[in-house]
Parts: sequence; structure tokens; C-alpha cells
Amino acid sequence: MARDEDHYYIALGDGRYEPTLHAQGAWSEQEQHMAVVTGLMVHGLGRHDPRPELQWARMSFDILGMIHFSETTIRTRTVRPGKTIELVEAVASAGGRDVVRASAWRLVRTDTSVVAQAEAPLLPDPQSVPPWTGMDHWDGHFLRTLEFRAVEGLRPGRGKVWVHTEHQLVAGEDTTHLARWCGMLDVANGIVHRQSPTEWLFPNVDLTLHLHRQPEGGWVGLDTQVSWGPSGIGQSSSAVHDVRGPVGTVEQSLTVRPRG
Repeated sequence: MARDEDHYYIALGDGRYEPTLHAQGAWSEQEQHMAVVTGLMVHGLGRHDPRPELQWARMSFDILGMIHFSETTIRTRTVRPGKTIELVEAVASAGGRDVVRASAWRLVRTDTSVVAQAEAPLLPDPQSVPPWTGMDHWDGHFLRTLEFRAVEGLRPGRGKVWVHTEHQLVAGEDTTHLARWCGMLDVANGIVHRQSPTEWLFPNVDLTLHLHRQPEGGWVGLDTQVSWGPSGIGQSSSAVHDVRGPVGTVEQSLTVRPRG
């Protein structure tokens, strides 16, 4: 295990990363949290053939199995090259197998400020919202590295929460603001769960981020609703914000079952 410092991964070179204890997941001490793996994969995508004239519009992550708490390798490739539209893929492997596959569209930057507008309601500024300890019942070291602030009215299945961390994503490599920001998105499913995780399992099998604006600042705002169906499928849907306002949406598919 890597040194327990104020970052989630140590860069080993050639796309290889060693997780620190801070990357530990909530469902099992033997796995990494999908949130920080998401951030690590966005870090890898950003380092692949940088195209400053393009910007990320959609990132979709499919979880292929348990994300083992072990050295993790990120492989990237361009699937569909182009001058104005490009599709890039990243695959994370750990424990001798592929564990997450991501595909991401990046689109050309164009000045559309004269028509820019979003429909999602604004969240209160995070500094005006009181700290929230409603995630303390979860296991795993990753969630202990996060600061949560909940807007009044949070209940099972519905809530508005700000999330922040002081921890760095990777030691040994420069990381982008976007990678660090994306490294907190996956907590959406856990903040307004419908039933106690001590009685029910409801891990997500994917995460999809759609952006209409590139996020800024260190806070992630999640305006989230969670729905559970009658046959073992659930959905977490969030309007996602930075301190300036809404930037896009996050969707997660859940597999729901009682703890046996």
C-alpha cells in the first residue's frame, strides 16, 4: 500500500498509479471508490493527445467489475479522430483485469456566449450552507476526505449537497481542475439513498456526465433525485453545479437488492 498522504494516487510512470488509503471505497475495503477512479480516468483522458481547441462534452463510464485496491493502469486511445469532433476512450485495469471503460466526446470551442442559457435552478453558495455529517455512516477512507454541505430539505431520494476536498488527485503528475472535480461526482448515489446501506445494496454500474459548460472552482454541487423501481433497478439523476451555476447532468444506473 502506498504512503498515506494528502493525495489519492502516486504516479508510477507509463500510465500506472498506486492508490493510497484515501482511495478506498465505501462498499468494501478491498476496492477503490469509483469517484476517484473517475477522476483518475479523466486525468488520463486529458493527457492523451491534448487538443486545447476542443473541450469535453460527454464522459460515460461503465464499471466492468470490482475495482480492486491495487496498482491501476490507464490506457487511452482515439476512437474517432476529427478536427472539430473527437471520441476518445480510456480503460482502467487493476488486479489483472479491466475494471472501468470510459468513452468521451470532445467538441470544438466556439463563442456562443450571446445565446448561453441554462434551465436548472441555482444552488445556494456553498459557503452559506451548513456542514453536513449525513455521510458518516458509510465505510471507506475516501468519503472521510470529503467535506459535505447540505441545503435544507434533504430527505431519502431527494436532496441538494455541495462536496469539496482538499486532497490532490495524483502525486507526481500535474492534474487538471476538471479531473479533480470529476473525482467527486460518483458520490451522488450515496447522498440521498432511499434505504440504509446496512440493509440494502445499491451500487451503480455506470456514470455519465453531460456538460454544457466547463466547470470552475473546487466545489461540486449535486441537485439529486434517486428512484428505485419494483424489479431491482434504480436511477440516480443529478443536475451538477460549480460555484457559478449549473454545468450539466450526471446519471447513474443502480442494481438494487437486499443484503442477504
